[in-house]
Amino acid sequence: MEDVPITPADCRCARLCISAVSGGGGKTLLSLGLAGALRAAGREIVPFKKGPDYIDAAWLSLAAGRPARNLDPYFLPPEELRRNFLLGVARTRRRLPPETPLLALLEGNRGLYDGLDTQGSCSTAGLARTLGCPVVISLNCTKMTRTAAALLSGLQHFEPETPIAGVILSQTASARHESILRRAIEEYTDLTVFGALPRLTDNPLPERHMGLASLAGSTLTPETAQTLQKLTELVREHVDTDRLLEAAAAAPALPQPPAVAAPPSPDADAVRPRIGYVRDAALWFYYEENLEALEQAGAELVRLSLLDTQDWPPIDGLYLGGGFPEDWIEQLSASPHVRRRLPALAAAGLPIYAECGGFMILTQGLRKGERRWPLAGLLPVDVEFHARPQGLGYVDGIVRGKTPYFPEGARLRGHEFHYSRCALPPEEFPAPELALHLERGTGMGPLYPRQDGFCHGAIWASYCHLFAPAVPDWAPGFVAAARTFARNKA
Repeated sequence: MEDVPITPADCRCARLCISAVSGGGGKTLLSLGLAGALRAAGREIVPFKKGPDYIDAAWLSLAAGRPARNLDPYFLPPEELRRNFLLGVARTRRRLPPETPLLALLEGNRGLYDGLDTQGSCSTAGLARTLGCPVVISLNCTKMTRTAAALLSGLQHFEPETPIAGVILSQTASARHESILRRAIEEYTDLTVFGALPRLTDNPLPERHMGLASLAGSTLTPETAQTLQKLTELVREHVDTDRLLEAAAAAPALPQPPAVAAPPSPDADAVRPRIGYVRDAALWFYYEENLEALEQAGAELVRLSLLDTQDWPPIDGLYLGGGFPEDWIEQLSASPHVRRRLPALAAAGLPIYAECGGFMILTQGLRKGERRWPLAGLLPVDVEFHARPQGLGYVDGIVRGKTPYFPEGARLRGHEFHYSRCALPPEEFPAPELALHLERGTGMGPLYPRQDGFCHGAIWASYCHLFAPAVPDWAPGFVAAARTFARNKA
């Protein structure tokens, strides 16, 4: 749903895509440092993350100073990817003085040509071509000299239409090492070397679950700020940002998408329901587009926490996103919101939509090691936490039966990243009917193979994370359920 017009100036926005030869190639470190360095130089950054990712996107949001949007070819076709990209640019431009220079900065995922199959479907390279976005390769040069030129030449010629603008070397051991690399690349390729980052003794961004560790949810803590400042200084000292901006400005204008018809105006007496969403250190995985979709469908959003003791304001619906509840399990198990407020709201018929970590909160309890912590008790299962992933990747499923959020037979595309799975609770419960049959994905685990989506009354709880632009029925369905609840309680 389009809430601002996309103009020719938006279609001409300068842009860069940061990619690498493989995952772990330094893309996030470089993207964060670039965002900080260019911000410090007066450039407004419009951040984007390729693929289904919350953690790297949260870091990029903090570095850029505004929420990152996700661009994923698995969820959207090329024309809708361009529209979502341009909407991010347009919304940013409308909040700034007209002549403010923008740079759209896209962080890729995995290697440049890695996709879902041998044809490279849904790859970063394909997305860069869709967006006409110049690609900068972050190349780890550990124990490498002339081979760097061979790798870059291969990337250039593998799919020649991919707009590779140049490279930033990383993990260079010395000035001599950098000099040899530069000379080899200049001799054997026509790519620009935009800079060279020296070898770092410590990784400032340790790995965690599905991406980089976050220090306190999506909040800028002193530790986070210090890390981002170090990366900013690293890039400012070792990268030619002026030449990078020249490459970004050379990106071709994108075709202006056709305008989307505005939705019908609500009746003057239409209720605007208040949907609470929990965003704290335990639950903070939300696509920015999902929150926007709820607002555009007519909801007022209210930010909440499960980890404090403050009273919640009246709400007409509740959105529980993903996160790391296992890291906060003692506090969550003792939380009055979890143990008393959530059961009371559910008993009153409040529409509750929960994904992954939010689903875990609604279960009977969480098992971790030899211990078990009781939780909200709204679903007839426990969950057990494991050291290895229990579900990882894209999801494709069909909705079975009637739900408050989706029509029967709807196809849902999403993703899952979870280290827990369903376990039997200590008491006997009837076997639940799950509402989402998976053609792709793991879902609830061995107890319920190829199944996901507890749907009980006004509760939907699943491991599957949805991306609202790819599931257009979700936000209107959720808001309609919340509006009905608001009218019934009035």
